[in-house]
Amino acid sequence: MPANHAALLLASLGTTWFLTGLIWTIQVDGYPLFASVGREVFAAFEADHTSRITPLVGPVMGAELLLAITLLFDRPTAMPIWLAWVGAAIVGVIWLSTAFVQVPLHDRLGRGFDADAHRSLVATNWIRTIGWTVRAGGLTWVAWRSLVPANP
Repeated sequence: MPANHAALLLASLGTTWFLTGLIWTIQVDGYPLFASVGREVFAAFEADHTSRITPLVGPVMGAELLLAITLLFDRPTAMPIWLAWVGAAIVGVIWLSTAFVQVPLHDRLGRGFDADAHRSLVATNWIRTIGWTVRAGGLTWVAWRSLVPANP
């Protein structure tokens, strides 16, 4: 595999697996625990959560988006074109879900705890959790195909 394809694949694996691990942590631990924060301090808690998570996840999501687009035009030979398109589509769905579902729910929660907004946040975050998990699996499959000879 050419060095540029190896670097692209490794960078894609790194960003996507980082985001996959982070979203699973948020999905099964972070978001459910929001209900345990006292109502009197919840708005401050939500503001603190948002100010801490955004600089952590934002740049990595941006890098993943650029890498997904790059893979559409310059991909390892072990990656079928359909998988590059599926991967890019998954990243698109994650971005749309984040912008139009999760961010508005966080905005509602920023005004104070809202049980309906919290339930919706936990439920709709599965879109991103499943999306990143599927994308990570696809990239891992490409890496495996790249490392294991087709005809040993």
